Amino acid sequence: MTSLRAPAHLLPTDEDVEFFRQHGYWISGRIIPDEVIAAAERGMARLYAGDVDHRLPNGESQHGWVPAHGDVLRKNDYASLVVDELAALVRHPLIAASAARLAGVEEIRLWHDQLLYKPAERLLPESGQVNVGWHTDRQYWRTCASTDMLTAWVPFHDVGAAEGSVSFVPGSHRWDEDVALNFFDPDLSTLDRLRADHQFEVAVTEIPKGAMSFHHCRTIHGSGPNLSHGARRSIAIHLQPGDNHFVRHPLPDGEFARHGLDSLVRRTAEGDPDYSDPAVCPRLWPSQQ
Repeated sequence: MTSLRAPAHLLPTDEDVEFFRQHGYWISGRIIPDEVIAAAERGMARLYAGDVDHRLPNGESQHGWVPAHGDVLRKNDYASLVVDELAALVRHPLIAASAARLAGVEEIRLWHDQLLYKPAERLLPESGQVNVGWHTDRQYWRTCASTDMLTAWVPFHDVGAAEGSVSFVPGSHRWDEDVALNFFDPDLSTLDRLRADHQFEVAVTEIPKGAMSFHHCRTIHGSGPNLSHGARRSIAIHLQPGDNHFVRHPLPDGEFARHGLDSLVRRTAEGDPDYSDPAVCPRLWPSQQ
């Protein structure tokens, strides 16, 4: 599963894969060149200024934060589909090749991405959200057949506890039950109610520029406030195995689960969302570059 664009010595080792399987997350080495990160920073600035290279299939130039929302926690979905510099980062072969090795699959496709910007806490209004609430990605992906999707979180600079780096609950991807948590709930004490049934310590990561974290879609994660002097800038790259496809998932209210991607991708012959649509969910590994 290696190529000239994914040198074996930069991919996860057997020990790394075992760590991921046991703990539900893994931190890579510095594998993304500085110039790719620098270009992504420029792409982020361009998107925020409304300067994009493409539009989404529904006609939107961007989805999520706009300047009118003010200096708050920013989240922009599908950013790599509209800005070329962000696409270059998301499609970097080492990211998808590492994900394929960790997941033990032959093919990785993009699910979607989220451009993230966490202002320094001291600059936020009193009502501003400073934390990313504890959650699992799987709880938002009920329309997916695969329960082994994963995410690469790529910071654009060195991050640690002071910058509000991502934190994980090790091994939570192997818990028997699903947990109901909320990305937008800034109260990080919500995790305490889970301690009655599980013994765990939270792992706060330190990730240098050019490195990234990977986590399983059922791993509980979140992040605290950014106590540094600058904004925490990053992108979450959500990834799906090649065999993932749409499934109908009933909800307690009688409706069926939906995902924002359902309005962007083409339809299958049966009329369902096609999560292999190459325009929206391109194959990233094996690399097509």
